[in-house]
Amino acid sequence: MKISISYPPLPSEKGVPLLSQNRQFQYFQSPTYIYPVVPAYAATMLGNAGYGVVWDDGIAEEKTYNQWLNDLENNNPDVIMIETKTPVVKKHWSITSDIKKVLPSSKVVLVGDHVTALPLESMEQSKVDFVLTGGDYDFLLLNLADYLSDKATQLESGIWYRESGSIKNTGQFKLNHSLDDLPHINRDLTKWQLYNERNGNFKVTPGAYTMAGRDCWWRKDGGCTFCSWPTLYPTFRVMKPEHLADEIGLLIKRYNVKSVFDDTGCFPAGEWLRCFANLMIEREYNKKVQFSCNMRFGALKQEDYRLMKKAGFRTLLFGIESGSQATLDRLNKGTTINNILNECKIPRREGLEPHVTIMVGYPWETRQEALSTLNVAKTLMQKGWAVTLQSTIVTPYPGSKLYAQALENGWFRVDPKDYERFDMKEPVMTTPDMTPQEVMNLCDEVYKVFLTPQYMFRQLIRIRSLKDLKYSIKGATKVLGHVKDFGEN
Repeated sequence: MKISISYPPLPSEKGVPLLSQNRQFQYFQSPTYIYPVVPAYAATMLGNAGYGVVWDDGIAEEKTYNQWLNDLENNNPDVIMIETKTPVVKKHWSITSDIKKVLPSSKVVLVGDHVTALPLESMEQSKVDFVLTGGDYDFLLLNLADYLSDKATQLESGIWYRESGSIKNTGQFKLNHSLDDLPHINRDLTKWQLYNERNGNFKVTPGAYTMAGRDCWWRKDGGCTFCSWPTLYPTFRVMKPEHLADEIGLLIKRYNVKSVFDDTGCFPAGEWLRCFANLMIEREYNKKVQFSCNMRFGALKQEDYRLMKKAGFRTLLFGIESGSQATLDRLNKGTTINNILNECKIPRREGLEPHVTIMVGYPWETRQEALSTLNVAKTLMQKGWAVTLQSTIVTPYPGSKLYAQALENGWFRVDPKDYERFDMKEPVMTTPDMTPQEVMNLCDEVYKVFLTPQYMFRQLIRIRSLKDLKYSIKGATKVLGHVKDFGEN
């Protein structure tokens, strides 16, 4: 049996779709390709089990749609898995029809947070054969392959399928798989070189992605209300720190990797973090790679940041989301503005490089409250407490608490089923006193902090090598791309 892990090209005047391994979908003017870790685990496990595997990322390989479809027909896989998200799910329904025309006997499988939230919708609205719900679709895809090839007698929980003209399912998915059972990813099989350069998280290249946990350990009251990934991972699991350290050792030895970004929703803290950091030091991986990850305010102490710097950590990504305390409380962020401002200084003092993210366009925020978010971000950047930032339009997806709240309160300014418009090219929710264009302008405005004399001077004095210079040039290109993403002109 042959299985294809596919990302069909999605040509659009809006730019390059940022789809794989991404919690929020967006079109970028400056292409970025993120290595999809869970699909890569799926490909590796399938290959280890003796199945033929085709890694088919038509987006990262920059294929035309017709070229991709012709290649798919020539490969003639028995099963085609496609990761989808809300803004492109209807396109994937249409693509499924195209696949069925050229490969009528192939089984098409959809995975991701949208189809986990609304599995019946895709079964009814498209010719898809299976929907794998939950975030452990690497394990489920292997189970499906075993079932279709008569190696397994039953399907695991969380799978939707067709039988005798009816739509059926095996019940609620279960996150009962141990992450320590995962093999080390076969990077050659999954064409890792497509993703090792064009990524803003890598200061030096080649770079690689890992994912120690699924997904975020912040679980108070179900986690942050705007995030759709609790749909995939309602509980948090993490592999042993030794497992991750072994993977990094393999990346260094076999692929000469210089940067590693771990895409766990929030990197483990506490004793797990200290154990991992000490392993990086003991094995001297800290001298060979720069390690970066997602983190949240309030999780670490100064001694943790100091240890992380010694262990080779570089960038820490923090989600601020808003400069309004009322909004932080509604989002269930579990932090305060004062804590953010005070704590962001600490990793910077220890030599780490904080990256902060903010969002604008909340349906309850006034223009003045949105401006306070921009002011917090500008303060962090101008004082040098944060090194880089990202600004986006808040966009709720089905499955998130915010999407349910928007339905209940009538916050949507577009049809909530008009999924194509959920791509951050416009606000999909109303705001009290701002037009959609004003929201977009605010999102664009924050990037102009990169163009201030204070920031440029600080960046210049940080340049110590040719690598630093190249990274600064790459960053400037990304900034200009973001300005085009959100700017009116």
